[in-house]
Amino acid sequence: MASNKLKIERSVNLRNKAASHEYNLLDFYVAGMVLRGSEIKVIRMQKVNMQDAYCQVHNGEVFVVNLHISPYEKMSFNPHNPKADRKLLLSKKEIQKIERALKDQGMTLIPTRLFINDRGLAKLEIATAKGKKLFDKREDIKARDIEREMRRG
Repeated sequence: MASNKLKIERSVNLRNKAASHEYNLLDFYVAGMVLRGSEIKVIRMQKVNMQDAYCQVHNGEVFVVNLHISPYEKMSFNPHNPKADRKLLLSKKEIQKIERALKDQGMTLIPTRLFINDRGLAKLEIATAKGKKLFDKREDIKARDIEREMRRG
């Protein structure tokens, strides 16, 4: 009987592992998220996909796009849209700093980590980033392999 219950975690720490592989992460910001309905329950169940997610600034507000939060299974009516754009809560000064950084060629804003803080609020860590070239990725893999060999022997 206990196996039928949904597993809801109090502490959540989900990382976007592809982000550090695909981008050079520069500046980090922690933002609150405007959530609807049962989205917080699904986040606590860790059914979130940040793989294709990115952020954009529109009219002085920051939104996260393509962050997939699965529908809540026990919701009988009015389920939330899994890929809806969600507003991020940042200060005006942080948004202005992000806008200035994004004006540079090749810069983007991506989510790196989704977590629940000690007050129980969902927070999204975002970073300004610049895309890596193929040879940069190879250098990172080579450095990681060398470090692994050093630890072994």
